[in-house]
Amino acid sequence: MKRAIKSLTDTLRATRERKGISQRALSAKLGIPQSRLSRIENAAVDVRTSSLLDLARALDLEPVLVPRRLVPAVTRIIEDALTSSGTEPKNRPLYRLDDGDEDA
Repeated sequence: MKRAIKSLTDTLRATRERKGISQRALSAKLGIPQSRLSRIENAAVDVRTSSLLDLARALDLEPVLVPRRLVPAVTRIIEDALTSSGTEPKNRPLYRLDDGDEDA
């Protein structure tokens, strides 16, 4: 369980850093002490689900439950969207239903 939480908090930290938001600024936005945000990001505190949702949404993330068998596909879509433009997804389809053949 600790590893799953650490993965989640690592994602929150990486997103905050990628957006160039300091812990101090984010904690002020959330109305929590910076030290608490630090402990959350280091998975050193058992955080309430509502607090985790608030933190994710402040970073423009939306937590979603995904069937375990689909995690690799969802992860790949997210990685492709983020790396294709540097920081934000491009306005392009992330999948195709056909083989790309325009004449078909």
